[in-house]
This record gives sequence, C-alpha cells and structure tokens, in this order.
Amino acid sequence: MTTQATTPSHPLLDAHAATLDEAAEALRTRSFYSRYPASPSPRVYGEGSAEAGQSAYEARLGAAFTELDDQPTTGERVGDEVSPYGPTLGITYPVLDLDEALPAARAAVRAWRDAGPRVRAAVCVEIIDRLNTRSFEMAGAVMHTSGQPFVMSFQAGGPEAQDRALEAVTAALVEQERLPSSVIWEKPAKGEPLRLQKDYKVVGRGVGLVIGCNTFPTWNAYPGIFASLATANAVVVKPHPRAILPLAITVAVCREVLAEAGFDKALVQLAADRDGGTLAKDLAERDEIAIIDYTGGPAFGAWLETEAAARGKLVYTEKAGVNTIVVDSTDSLRSTLGNLAFSLSLYSGQMCTAPQNIYVPKTGIDTDEGHLSADEFADRLGAAVARFNGDDAKAVEILGATVNDRVRSNVASLAEIAAEGEGRVVLDTRPVTHPSWPDAVVRTPGIVQLDVRHEDVYTQEYFGPVSFVIATESTEQSLAQLADTVAEHGAMTAAVYSTSEAVLEEAREAAADGGVALSENLNGQVFVNQTSAFSDYHGTGANPAANAAYSDAAFVANRFRVITSRRHV
Repeated sequence: MTTQATTPSHPLLDAHAATLDEAAEALRTRSFYSRYPASPSPRVYGEGSAEAGQSAYEARLGAAFTELDDQPTTGERVGDEVSPYGPTLGITYPVLDLDEALPAARAAVRAWRDAGPRVRAAVCVEIIDRLNTRSFEMAGAVMHTSGQPFVMSFQAGGPEAQDRALEAVTAALVEQERLPSSVIWEKPAKGEPLRLQKDYKVVGRGVGLVIGCNTFPTWNAYPGIFASLATANAVVVKPHPRAILPLAITVAVCREVLAEAGFDKALVQLAADRDGGTLAKDLAERDEIAIIDYTGGPAFGAWLETEAAARGKLVYTEKAGVNTIVVDSTDSLRSTLGNLAFSLSLYSGQMCTAPQNIYVPKTGIDTDEGHLSADEFADRLGAAVARFNGDDAKAVEILGATVNDRVRSNVASLAEIAAEGEGRVVLDTRPVTHPSWPDAVVRTPGIVQLDVRHEDVYTQEYFGPVSFVIATESTEQSLAQLADTVAEHGAMTAAVYSTSEAVLEEAREAAADGGVALSENLNGQVFVNQTSAFSDYHGTGANPAANAAYSDAAFVANRFRVITSRRHV
C-alpha cells in the first residue's frame, strides 16, 4: 500500500501549482510551452518596461554591486568587465570567502531538503518569475558582457533562459515525484504477513558549482543552477570574469526570494573572480563541492571530466564542437540559402550551435533552379550571406559584436586558413561600423571552400563567423564525414538538405551514429542554431561536445539520492 506524506505547506505552493502542472504536461508531451514571452514589445511587458530596465542597467555602471555584500567576503572586490561594444562597465563585486561560504552553504541545505520537492520547485518558479520582471535590465547586462545584439540579449538572456530554467525545475520535480514518500510493505508469511512502513526521502548531493561562460551567461548557467536547487542542493555560481553582471543579478534575485520564502540565503552564492584567475579550479578541488556544471573551452572541460570526476565530483560539461550540414539537393534553393545565411550570421557564429562545416558533393546538387556544381553552390551561398549583411545598420542587429580576441583572430586568419587547406576564400569578412557603438568590433561571416581530404583544417572549431564549404566525393561520403567527425570531435547540431527520402533516412542514421540532433530541410523561420525548451534537447551527451543534455532525466536525477527509513508496523 502506498501512502503519500502531506507536502509541507508553503504560501508559494498554491501560487505556482498550475504552472508546475502545465510545465510537467508540456515536458511529458514535448509540446510547445513558454511561460515567458520572448517578444520585448511593450504590449507584452508594459509601457515603459524597456526604458526602466535600461535605466536599471545604466545605474549599475561604475559602481559597486552591493546586493551581495551580505555574503561571506574577504573584503576584496573584483571587476574586469569591458563591453564588447566598447565601454568599460566599471562594476565591482565582493570576493567570496570560500572557507566561510562553503560550510554555510552546506548548513543551509537541511531545511531546504526537508521542505520537499514541490516546495523547492515552487520557490524556484518564484525566483524565475522574479527574474522575468528584470528581463530588460538583464538584456543590457547580457548585451554588454557577451556582445549579443539587443533583441537576442533580451530573448536568450531573459525569457528563453528562464524557460530553460523552468524546464530544469520541472524535470527535477518529475523525477523526484516518481518516488512515493511512504509505503506499507507487506511480505506474505505463515500467519500474519510481515509489515514494514518504509519512508523515502530525497537528499541532495551537497553543494553544486556552476561555471558560467562569456557568450551565454544566463542561458547556459540556468539549467545547472535550477536543476541543483530543485534537487535539494546549494549552489555556488562562478561567472566568467568578463560576464559577471548577468549572474550577479541572478544570484541577488535568488537570495532575495529564498529569504522571503523562509530559507537561508547561503543556498545560492556568487563567486566572482578577476580575469585570468584560478577560482574555477580552486572551487572544483574543494571537498564541499559535489556537483559541477561547466560551459566553456575543451581544455578545462576535459580536466573537469577526468581530474574532478576522479575525486568523486558529478560533472556536467558543454565544450567545443564542429557543427555540420550536409547538402544533397533542395527544392527551394532561395529559401535554403536564406536560412543558411541567417544561421551563419546570427551573433557572428559565436554560438555552440552555429554551423561550421557544410558538405557538398563535387558532382553538385539538384535544385529548383537547376543543377549547381559545388563551386557554384559555394558562390551562391557566399552571395546570400553578403546580401543578408549588406545593410550595415540592419546587419549589426543580427551580428552583434565579436566577444574576444580569439574570435577576432579566427576572422583575421581567413586567408591563412584557406591556404593551409589548399582552398579558396569564397566570401571574405568585412568590418562593419556599428552606428551606436563605434568601438565595437563587428565582422561579417567569412566562408572558405576546401576539399574533404583536409580534415586537419576543418575538424578544428573556429569559434565565430568562419565556416567551410567542403567538397566530398558523394553525399554518402558527406554523411560518413558527419558521423565520423561528430563522434570524434563533437557537435551540438547537424542538418541535412535533401529531396530524397532515402538520403534523409541515411542522414538520421548518420546522426544517430554520431550522437547528434538533426534538423532536416530547414528553410523557414526555424534555424539549426535555435532550440525550444520543453521540446528540443540541447545537446545529447552522446558525443564529445557535451556529456549532458538540457534537460533530460539524466541531467537531473543524479543530483539527488534517496534515503529509506523503515520500521515494523
């Protein structure tokens, strides 16, 4: 006989019960669901919201971020953020005293654990709702730390990140509530059966560490933050030194809501570091840290997956990858080229999901505008990208600004890359002057054409607006390259264009072999570098680019353990 213990009462339970039920149903059906509208229109968020958010962001510049001064601190302050658009932010943040902060985090966990899964989920939803009201302020913070264009900063930094946060909370709640809280266990025996009451309690692993990235500071951090919180863990958030502000605002809101809800603020703390510091490694080596979520470069990610994991840490990583597109044929060349031009241009290719390698058979492709050789397709693609970015004032609202010197170096090396691969520059990049931010370094995408034999060139990740059209012997070889390069080097996305059902089926098999999600014949307003919360998994965990997926059961279920207590009835 199964009995459910009464869920501890809390004012936020009723307030967010409907949201949790709706989100759980969307997760079960993988249907469209978005609690947080992605349009920055005043009709959605209210007149004056954008102006108020911008003012709130601007008020932070050149000042100390004081909302977190109640954390245990060393008395020092750090802050090296410079906007990719030019201005220095001039914001300083308190340095966390790890020797006080981490024990405080562990001590805060017990009451949070005992509150139960549904109370934790309801508090998390309140946090996310509160973050949603700050979406315009967050847009400024994300824009001027990541270089994303404004609308993208609002969407990816605000509502879309918030939807991913809610998805993680919902997935965590579903996994925890698979368990009965209490049962009467009976075993047949001579005479009266043996009876035991068995109670099951979810306990977290301890303290989670979330290591943020520069390009998507909230979108990539929220799944880990909220998955760990919802599963009864405390969280230390360690932002990228050049993108602290978005996560500082996030942590401040978390702490505010936790305190109002009757829990210890120490459940969420910010660990800011100076540029070039070693705090991420220092934290990862601390005994108190049980879970690590990381987005960033492959070198440190590999260290976490080996050294930190060997010390018993649960490690989730998203690293570099080589995203692939196979072009076999199309019945809508114009739409296909337009879709690819947008995908290559969005945020200057500074996305873990942006396409890099485009395989085309040397024999060419059939289209609704006639047969195109591989060279002709490359030229048509280059012309489409150039045309898409032809108006500088419009282009900057898609391209954004280059985020760091590594990206700028990749762009500057286009001719050298082509020479190394005995190829040609199909489309050279050009600088674009931003009408509002003249110090921003903005570059249009560049395209290099290579032969398939130059794997040493195109199997590297060239983060930023650099892509390759790679001539193969056949579509079959293109698909084999997709599977092999993804399996060996990793990828977050793959796509195929073909009018042949047989080729599409082969592409699905190649994607399954490589362990990567596949998009087929995208030529409308859905793009390969975008995913939808509650429906699309971000990453698969099945290739070297990432060992986890946002947000499948594996992403949440290992963050907690189940403790059983039993007694005779």
